[in-house]
Amino acid sequence: MFTRTTSRTVHFNSPFTLPGVTGNYPPGDYRIYDDEEQITGISWLAYRRISTTMEVVGRQKTSRIDIDPLDLDAALHEDTLRTPVKTSLADHT
Repeated sequence: MFTRTTSRTVHFNSPFTLPGVTGNYPPGDYRIYDDEEQITGISWLAYRRISTTMEVVGRQKTSRIDIDPLDLDAALHEDTLRTPVKTSLADHT
């Protein structure tokens, strides 16, 4: 079975936690890796996600932790709700 890994960077403006993962994480950029396997037996190219990991940079080492992508989406959404909207003075005249 053919597998691939895609990656993306997410940004948190506030400290956050993820269910099932120990610890609080500081604001910043985090690299997310999705492992996907090719779905066979269909007439077009398609993949399904089989795992998602987040890269965590520590003092001594960098590691990847398994996360639930739905928990990540919820944490990112919550972060946007906590982030104040920046307005300029021109918006108030």
